Amino acid sequence: MKKEYNIEELNPRKNPYTNRLKKQVTINIDNDTIDYFKSQSEKSGLPYQTLINLYLADCASNQRKLDLSWK
Repeated sequence: MKKEYNIEELNPRKNPYTNRLKKQVTINIDNDTIDYFKSQSEKSGLPYQTLINLYLADCASNQRKLDLSWK
């Protein structure tokens, strides 16, 4: 075994997933909202956090704007 390795020579390929990295954040979400995504999770078989991420990613990619009105 060598004392030192040149990492670039060992794996010269770039990681194809680097553009899809996720960042862990802390966010406060209402219990009703979590319950909704958990029920959707049971129906779809996907983890509820994945569903929330997919929904937010869809909003971002389609540049959806919030339309808030207080009644």
